[in-house]
Amino acid sequence: MCRLFGFRSVIPSQVHRSLVHADNALMNLSEKHPDGWGVAFYVDDAPHVTRSTSTAIEDQLFRRVSGVVSSETVVAHVRKATQGDLSVLNCHPFQYGKWVFAHNGDVPEFSKHRAALVAEIAPRLRRYVLGDTDSEVIFFLFLSALQRHGPLGQRIGIDEVTESLATAMRTVRSIADDAQQERLSLLTCIVTNGSTMAATRGGKELFYSTHKTRCADRETCPSLSPECEALSLTGFVNHLIFSSEPLSGENVWLEMKDGDILGVDWRMKVSRASVTRDVT
Repeated sequence: MCRLFGFRSVIPSQVHRSLVHADNALMNLSEKHPDGWGVAFYVDDAPHVTRSTSTAIEDQLFRRVSGVVSSETVVAHVRKATQGDLSVLNCHPFQYGKWVFAHNGDVPEFSKHRAALVAEIAPRLRRYVLGDTDSEVIFFLFLSALQRHGPLGQRIGIDEVTESLATAMRTVRSIADDAQQERLSLLTCIVTNGSTMAATRGGKELFYSTHKTRCADRETCPSLSPECEALSLTGFVNHLIFSSEPLSGENVWLEMKDGDILGVDWRMKVSRASVTRDVT
């Protein structure tokens, strides 16, 4: 299966250590996930996406991109193919407008269910499904649900994002999972438009961090707040990080449960929901 990384912060930050140097950095994990990589980051509210079919640990471009990235929002992915050929069109993150999406998992017997799943995508969006992965179809199912709340280019609230993510997951399960639940789709995903970010755990592990034991930049950072070094008492955070595996360093990691959806809006207010129901 693939590995995911997502980062959202109130200030532009470098993620080179998380992608390259940490013990469980994506570059190191790519030895077992060799079928391509992708990094998306935002500059002036616009996503910049680089993807390659090379193995990240062997690709100097991955090191170069990871080294220059300094952004408030980053999504990265290393791929171990389960559906689709080894092609740049099948590498994550996928992009549509400001939205980018990455997936860790698998829809069993996807070729059998592909036509029924694509039929659930909004007609005007179907033409933009360019590859042959289950992941890209899931992304456009999410966008189809999201556009019911308004144009995809406008600011959309975190509640609408999490609701649309849950709708897409339920659609996949209703079509592809068998009634005996012996073969379940694995649907762990991250999605963002640069200001809002949300992730769900659906069968493959996902961890998150909203604070550190102690910030290494606490003496110089102008945005230092109590939420940087402890669980938030206000519901607002200064950063939110997702990772398939906890990364070494100062960040405090918590594991998401299956069905959880966690995200932040443009104000960095945390929102929690579930694929099956809203939770408080």
